[in-house]
Amino acid sequence: MLSPKPSLASELEERMGDFKPFSEGSSCSRSISETVNGSHKFTIKGYSLAKGMGAGKYIMSDTFSVGGYDWAIYFYPDGKNPEDNSMYVSVFIALASDGTDVRALFKLTLIDQSDKGNDKVHSHFDRPLESGPYTLKYRGSMWGYKRFFRRTLLETSEYLKDDCLVMHCTVGVVKTRFEGSKQGVIMTQSDMGQDFKDLLESEVGCDIVFKVKSESFKAHKLILAARSPVFRAQFFGLVGDPCLEEVVVEDIEPFIFKAMLLFIYSDRLPGMYEVMGSIPVCSYTVMVQHLLAAADLYNLDRLKLLCESKLCEEINTDTVATTLALAEQHHCPQLKAVCLKFIANPTILGAVMQSEAFVHLKESCPSMLLELLETFASVDDNPSQPLSRKRSGSSIYGQDLADGAAAESVNPNGRRIRRRT
Repeated sequence: MLSPKPSLASELEERMGDFKPFSEGSSCSRSISETVNGSHKFTIKGYSLAKGMGAGKYIMSDTFSVGGYDWAIYFYPDGKNPEDNSMYVSVFIALASDGTDVRALFKLTLIDQSDKGNDKVHSHFDRPLESGPYTLKYRGSMWGYKRFFRRTLLETSEYLKDDCLVMHCTVGVVKTRFEGSKQGVIMTQSDMGQDFKDLLESEVGCDIVFKVKSESFKAHKLILAARSPVFRAQFFGLVGDPCLEEVVVEDIEPFIFKAMLLFIYSDRLPGMYEVMGSIPVCSYTVMVQHLLAAADLYNLDRLKLLCESKLCEEINTDTVATTLALAEQHHCPQLKAVCLKFIANPTILGAVMQSEAFVHLKESCPSMLLELLETFASVDDNPSQPLSRKRSGSSIYGQDLADGAAAESVNPNGRRIRRRT
């Protein structure tokens, strides 16, 4: 005769008896140390003109932020130490903001410009350090190499091309965080932008067609209206037409309009090949310049800021005049200030004035010449001191740090040690 099947409640009660709960007051926690990483690309154009400034004098990169601190790269064309008789170039990374006992890892890469991939790399990220990460004691503390590269070898190498050197610097600031005894669900990153981008590309539910020169683009009125006040007024405003099915767009290139639509749906700046395919019709900088103008036209403030930020990163003697004119015409005060400070460097100003873009700047924005002159005069009257404040765009020349001790590294126990050079 079969015994009766126990009830679900009694079975659960029996199983719960096998569990041994924590004793009263038990808890757990953990401390997690990890690095917050960031990188900076430093291009030194006109290397031959920088030589001869003297040992201990340097070219300094713009400051960049990693882990809540500012950093800067120092390049010494004639070496840091007079006793080396300018036989080597020196490269150092310095803490450029206030900080005490900042612990960090570093990676310095001198780029092989022949595209053979034979970069010169000094890295602490892929090998353990006996004394742990480097400790920088105070603002101006440095890590680097007094004998980074023998000058005679550097000047005949693939690292120097068109009188230009390119370096990448990665800083990993050590951060320690504490986690208490709590449980939760691991969240994934939002994929809303990708979902809306897929909706645009599938053309499902599209109710408006834009005719942009020889190309057509389908979209959704509600999404466009939610993102742009101009589209909202055009489709649903007092004089808008909610039954409108086709719009002819003038004065915008098709690939720029496509890039703008991709931003509206995905909320990110699209890549060049994403917009133009495998055969780009212009450089990425030119695309972003046109996209900024479109963003201003359709009141897409976030896209406009993204374009400004990207153009700040891409400023050089070939692009700065066009970007300055664009900043003036489309009311971008931050981008305009960065351009003015960049051009105010005497060496850079001469090169920029020889460009065709500068002729366009004079014709389209003549008031910029006066502002440029005022900026140049203010920089000349108030030369910035090393590490005194954040600079924009151009590198500066300067004297070595006064204390001299900043060239040494300090181990975690506080003892000064000599690093390999």
